[in-house]
Amino acid sequence: MELRQLGYFVAVADEGGFGRAAERLSIVQSAVSQQVRRLERELGVPLFDRSTRHVRLTGAGERLLPEARAVLAAAHRTRQVAADVRAGTEGVLRLGVVQGPGDRIYRLLKELAALAPRLRVRPRSLSLPHRLSAVRSGELDAALGRALTSAPGLELLPIWQDRLYAAFPAAHPLARSAVVGLEDLGSLPLRLAPREDNPPFYDLLTEACRTAGIAPQAGPPFTTFHETLADIGVGAPSWTVFYEVAGLPEVPRVAIRPLAAPMLTTSLAVPPGPPTPAIRHLLDALTRLT
Repeated sequence: MELRQLGYFVAVADEGGFGRAAERLSIVQSAVSQQVRRLERELGVPLFDRSTRHVRLTGAGERLLPEARAVLAAAHRTRQVAADVRAGTEGVLRLGVVQGPGDRIYRLLKELAALAPRLRVRPRSLSLPHRLSAVRSGELDAALGRALTSAPGLELLPIWQDRLYAAFPAAHPLARSAVVGLEDLGSLPLRLAPREDNPPFYDLLTEACRTAGIAPQAGPPFTTFHETLADIGVGAPSWTVFYEVAGLPEVPRVAIRPLAAPMLTTSLAVPPGPPTPAIRHLLDALTRLT
């Protein structure tokens, strides 16, 4: 059974004859008759009573006509959805996400929903290596990543920048400054998580320290974020660097000040080549967000 045959069947029923159906379809009458007879043979029932004066639906034809219309309507909807998916206005965008300051991710998804209301976003929170691997394998369409300078096999599109913050004892003279520079902190031991925990961020900070002309000694181990901040307030003088995720914390005896440099760049990792329509909508939403 072919969709074309069902279309001819419906056209004959609507027009009340093979000749008028052929005119409507812009084909010869014999082609319509031939395809409808093939459909009847395949279904095993006659669809029309034929005479020299009229063509009428049989009982089987009356019963099967709404089914044929439903099949054709479903095929039309399928083509329309496919066209919308090609255009990026409908479908599923599988996105690897990060936590963002000020609910930035939620605002991004809201902007995207305004641009493409029928495009569903399926966010996935994975570790950075797994996010990038999932984009390479096709499991994700794109992924956000911080402080990335390279991602073999992928293209990186910088999308926004955030400030980094230094946390150090509130008794330090720098606590009177609105913004601090790395060069001002070089005399304090630096508490930094091991490189394997977050290689891009570790490399960003160590390179920035070299650029600032400092080589701070390693401080006590970085444990968890909140434990490390609490220990900076009560332990031997030291400092750490972090980026905002859910607001700046307030910790007794700890000063938190923005760093003049470097800035933390968040990029969108995508497969190489022209972006898909869904990715273009995402980039448009990012433009509106920033």
